[in-house]
Amino acid sequence: MQVPPRGLAGGREAAPAALDQQADISARIERLPVTRRVFWTRNIIGAATFFDGYTVIAIAYAMPVLVREWGLKPEQTGLILSMGYLGQLIGAVFFGWLAERIGRLSVLLFTILLFVSMDVACLFAWGAASMMVFRFIQGIGTGGEVPVASAYINEYIGSKGRGRFFLLYEVMFLFGLVGAGVIARALVPVYGWQAMFIVGLVPAAILIPLRFFMKESPRWLAANGRYAEADKIVSDLERSAVARGHKLAEPTLIPVKAKAQSGWRELFSGIYRRRTLTIWSMWFCSYLVANGMIAWLPTLYRQTFNLPLETALLYGLLTSVAGVVASIGCALLIDKVGRKRWYTMAFLAAPLPLILLAVLGATSPMQVLILAGLAYAIVQTITFSLYLYSAELYPTRLRALGTGLGSAWLRLGSSAGPIVVGTIMGAAGIQYVFAAFAGVLVVGAIITMLFAIETKGRVLEELSP
Repeated sequence: MQVPPRGLAGGREAAPAALDQQADISARIERLPVTRRVFWTRNIIGAATFFDGYTVIAIAYAMPVLVREWGLKPEQTGLILSMGYLGQLIGAVFFGWLAERIGRLSVLLFTILLFVSMDVACLFAWGAASMMVFRFIQGIGTGGEVPVASAYINEYIGSKGRGRFFLLYEVMFLFGLVGAGVIARALVPVYGWQAMFIVGLVPAAILIPLRFFMKESPRWLAANGRYAEADKIVSDLERSAVARGHKLAEPTLIPVKAKAQSGWRELFSGIYRRRTLTIWSMWFCSYLVANGMIAWLPTLYRQTFNLPLETALLYGLLTSVAGVVASIGCALLIDKVGRKRWYTMAFLAAPLPLILLAVLGATSPMQVLILAGLAYAIVQTITFSLYLYSAELYPTRLRALGTGLGSAWLRLGSSAGPIVVGTIMGAAGIQYVFAAFAGVLVVGAIITMLFAIETKGRVLEELSP
């Protein structure tokens, strides 16, 4: 028998007591299919995230030209590449905190405006110092967008198929990385490095549908005492599901425990202490390696192996494509394999080609392309899916903050990666860079095996009371 949506006239009971409102909203979301509104909400956010990924890596494809045009030293190159990630660290923490207080949507709009405006500023950079400043401020915007978007999308989806649905959104970030490579190869040799930042202005057009089509997270609304607003949003989703022929089962409530006003200290108490320290380590280890490689490879091909600019950009693009292909495979399989098992296998497999590359000496660009590209593709399945895993580890009251603070270690790892590469290359040689990266990944594997938990197929409120 079809159960009338609880938001329809005659099918709605009196509003539940305050302590049960979150449980009510969560239970009703859990039994919903992916409605048209949720599907397009994911796609709109995905389009913004595409350009977030594009913006993050655009500087890597501009750098082979800037190195020669501005006469940059390896240390300056590393700092320019790293400043965006340092800004992202601040953005991830601050906007994660702000999203818990004023909501997900307002924060998302502001972060996109910020990184687009700094794209304009980068067009007028006149040297290393100015580019560092502009990229730092731009990083604050890009650092805030993805963790808040991750919390937002996770809160709209039930436990069944959550990994696949979310990761098919998250792969848009990787398409942004690939898009940057395609655009760089087509435009930079002809129009110069500024072309990368002109294209980055496109996400401004996304702000209109983002503002008028999307609704605030009902889980966040309920958690902040705004049950009537949450109820209206979920009721609309229920009507949409019924109109498309879906039969909705009775919601099964999972009680939400009463909590005092929470804050960042809760991340380090009870069950969340171990989760927080584990996810921080996973973020840092995986991103130090992934972004350390992808940010430096185009310049490495150009400066160390003296490849033509078009070839250096093509090789960087091929590495990004390999990461996207591997990540799509991860998105389709992670709900079956499980989070912990996938991460453990990836952390153990990726060091193997890096160790081989170190033994061979990384003496040819083809060695680097094949072996570093394989390692990067494997690690990328970890990096792009950790937003999913982070959001599953925390309750609604902490989700954006916990994800933001966790991804701050992504930024630390990402900023450390290019600096590590520049330092080791200058002191010892490129083969030792790959050996160091292999060691970092082994540390990540040990931490994951010992301390990570499995989250596949479990309701968010069940995982994190």
